[in-house]
Amino acid sequence: MKKKLKFMANMLLVAAIAAVAASCSKDDPTSVKKQPDVYAAGYGNKGNTDIAIVWKNGVAASLTDGINDAFANSVFVSGSDVYVAGYENKGNKYVATVWKNGAAIALTDGTNHAVAHSVFVFGNDVYAAGVEENGTQEVAKVWKNGIVTTLTDGTNQAWASSVFVSGSDVYATGAEYNGNKYVAKLWKNGVATALTDGTNHAVAHSVYVFGNNVYVAGEKHNGNNYTATVWKNGAATALTDGTKNAVASSVFVSGSDVYVTGAEYNGSKTVAKVWKNGVATALTDGTNHAAANSVYVFGKDVYVAGEEYKETSYVATVWKNGALFQTLDGNSARSIFVK
Repeated sequence: MKKKLKFMANMLLVAAIAAVAASCSKDDPTSVKKQPDVYAAGYGNKGNTDIAIVWKNGVAASLTDGINDAFANSVFVSGSDVYVAGYENKGNKYVATVWKNGAAIALTDGTNHAVAHSVFVFGNDVYAAGVEENGTQEVAKVWKNGIVTTLTDGTNQAWASSVFVSGSDVYATGAEYNGNKYVAKLWKNGVATALTDGTNHAVAHSVYVFGNNVYVAGEKHNGNNYTATVWKNGAATALTDGTKNAVASSVFVSGSDVYVTGAEYNGSKTVAKVWKNGVATALTDGTNHAAANSVYVFGKDVYVAGEEYKETSYVATVWKNGALFQTLDGNSARSIFVK
């Protein structure tokens, strides 16, 4: 189940968050300029068990007690409330879960495996996107305040990786098997649009809506390798040349700039990368495996969460404006949010 949900080599895991420093105001040397709060969600280890973690300014808070394996995949902050989506193993079944300020809210009853991949808060409504087995197949789903909407009919494997709400419209993205290949999909209010034709495998991981434009990040196979790709209103732009495997995990739009994170294989290791308007910046030097899993732009600053392999394990990591910002006490940061 875990391999299916991560499908085509998300390769690595996800990442980290940042400490905040205060700086003096030029106008008033006695005042303190408030720095933003940086949140990340991911996981670490407690003994032989994986625990779901949320970090605020580099300080870890465990969401689970370490009795059962658990993972945090997404974080969203609304007002003073911190929401995290993920799952916890309960009785040998994964239970899709949203934590609000550390308190767990189960989205599924544990009859079948289920995972929440993404959380988004709009007004008083809490949306989550993910997947639940129906006994034989995986079904893409979106939950609104705990009430589920099924995006696929359960005939073929499918999942939803990301959810974004704009006005009265609910967007989700993911993939569905067509009997031969995985097809990258975008759902708007439950209605599916195929982003690829099913000739080769393709998966969508992240959706972001800005004005009238809908952006999706993912990857598609070219017959030899996976190519990191961003779609704008359904039109695909390749971020890599396809000579080596690459993935695109997250997209964020700020003004006229489109940011995408992911990883590209360099022939020996996977290199964490961020693309701005299609131009790549390597976050790691390729000495160790690394991946960038989530991007958030705050003002002029670009924050990226991911992980890099260090000595014997992966270390949750946050980069700011292309430079290492902080390493976290954990193995992977899956999501980042700055407020």
